[in-house]
Amino acid sequence: EHLKIKLESPTAQEFLTLRKKVGWHSISINEAETSLHNSLFHVSIYIDTQLVGMGRVIGDGVMYFYIQDVVVDPIYQGVGIGVAIMENIERYLGNAANEGSTIGLLAAKGKEAFYAQYGYIERPNTSLGHGMCKFI
Repeated sequence: EHLKIKLESPTAQEFLTLRKKVGWHSISINEAETSLHNSLFHVSIYIDTQLVGMGRVIGDGVMYFYIQDVVVDPIYQGVGIGVAIMENIERYLGNAANEGSTIGLLAAKGKEAFYAQYGYIERPNTSLGHGMCKFI
């Protein structure tokens, strides 16, 4: 098997297929295309021609960056694909984010330690309240 890392968006259909494999809710191909197009940065990992992992960064590109859709096909979890995704995201952020920028993410339950190794902190803590979100 040949692992390929591409710093580009997957196709909308590849994105939808990977989302389905991990049990995420369904969105339309139009929504997928628009969402992917509006991202700041992508990393897509393929084995041969199959998308097996991806991650992206969204935000305003100056003050706020948000790590989104770090996802690995369940068949390939635990073999370093998530690490490769995050290493590429961190490299991008190291160049794009300035002092004072905020980088956020929502970790899946039980995955907090994975992101902590890259310097992300859990909330709440002694100085910060709970992170919050709203689903529509």
